[in-house]
Amino acid sequence: MHPLTRRALLAATATLAAPTILRAQSKPVRYGLLSDMSGPYRDVGGPGNKLAVELAIQDFGGTVLGRPIEILQADMQNKPDLASAIARQWADDGVDAFADGAASSSGLAIQQVARDKRKIYNITGPAASDFTGAQCAPTGIHWAYDTFALARGTGTALTKAGGDSWFFITADYAFGYALERDTIAAVQQQGGKVLGAVRAPLGTADFSAYLVQAQASGAKVIGLANAGTDLQNCIKQAAEFGLGKTGVKTATLLMQVSDITSLGQTVCQGLVYTDSFYWDASDTTRAFSARWGAKMGGTVPGLLHAANYAAMTHWLKSVQAAGTTETDAVAAKMKATAVDDMYNRNVQIRADGRVMHEMYLWQVKPKSAARSQYDYCTNLATIAPADAWRSLADGACPLIKT
Repeated sequence: MHPLTRRALLAATATLAAPTILRAQSKPVRYGLLSDMSGPYRDVGGPGNKLAVELAIQDFGGTVLGRPIEILQADMQNKPDLASAIARQWADDGVDAFADGAASSSGLAIQQVARDKRKIYNITGPAASDFTGAQCAPTGIHWAYDTFALARGTGTALTKAGGDSWFFITADYAFGYALERDTIAAVQQQGGKVLGAVRAPLGTADFSAYLVQAQASGAKVIGLANAGTDLQNCIKQAAEFGLGKTGVKTATLLMQVSDITSLGQTVCQGLVYTDSFYWDASDTTRAFSARWGAKMGGTVPGLLHAANYAAMTHWLKSVQAAGTTETDAVAAKMKATAVDDMYNRNVQIRADGRVMHEMYLWQVKPKSAARSQYDYCTNLATIAPADAWRSLADGACPLIKT
C-alpha cells in the first residue's frame, strides 16, 4: 500500500463514525457505508445516509436471522485509493455488504473491491451510468439515479422547449464526464448541438471564469454537470451574473432538495431537474421524512437518503429470505424479488443491477406558491422506467449476453 494511502486509511479509521448495533444478541451482521462526511456531498449523503439505514433497520424489526445489525460508516474523502483501502479492510474484517460511495470515481473503486471480495455493493451515492454498463458487477445494485436518467429527463425536456444549443461546465472526474456524455447524447437525439465544455476540479469555489466562457459561447443552455456544493456555488454565481435575465437557461443536471434548501427557493425558482424521490409525494414519504427530519434539524431527506433506506430494506429482506448473508445467494434473491418500501412499489432489479423505478421531472416553484417550508417543487412529468433508463442492449454490461 502506498504510504500516503496508509496514512489516509489510518486517519479515516480514527474518525470512523461509531458503529450502531441494534439488539446485540450474537455475532452481528455488518453493513458498511463509505461516505463523504466532510466534502461537497456531505449534505446530500453523509450522516443522513446512516440515519436512513438505521430507520430501515428499525422498520425491519432490529435484527435479521436472529442476529444484531452493525452499521459502520467511514469518510473516504472522495478518494478512490482511500475508498478501496477501507473497503478491502472491511471485507477482511467480515463486513457483509457495502453501500454509498459518494463520488463516482470512489464508487468505481469500491465496485472493484466488491467484485474481488464477493461482497454486495448497494450503489446509493455515485451516479455514473457505467456502474450498470461496462463496469457492471454481479454484486452491484444501482439505486436512486444515474447519469443516463438525469440526462434523459432534463436534457430532453429543455432541448424540446427550445434550448437547442448547449455549453457544459463539468466536474473534472468520472461522474462529470459520464453526465456530460449522457446529456450530449440526449441533446443531440432531439436535434440540439453542443458548442463546448469546460472542466472544473472537484471542490471549486469560484466558477466566474467558467461562467464567462459559457456565456461567451452563445449557447441557449448552460449545462451544469456537477453536484453538491460545487453545483450550489455555480448556481449562486450564475444568478449573480444575471444569466437568467439574458435569456440563457441553466440546466441543473443533478440538483437535490438540500441544494434548494441551501440556496433558497427564490434563487432556484424556475430551475428544472430530474429526481427519483420527493419528500411530499405521499403519506408514506411524508411519514419517513418526518422521522428522518426529527433527527436532522427539521430538514427533509433527498433521493440518496431515500435510496439508502430502500437499499437496506431490500438487502435485509433478501438476507432473511435466503437464510444467509452469503453474497451469491443474497444477490440472487435481491434480483429475483421486487423492491417494495415506503416509496417503491413492485420495482424490479434488472440483470445488470439497475433498479427500474420511475423518475420525475421537477420545477422549482415560486416561494409565494409554497404551502409549507419545504414545498419547493411542481411535478412536470413522470418518466416511466422504459423511458428513464438505458436499455440492456445499449449498456455494454459484460454480464449480459447479446
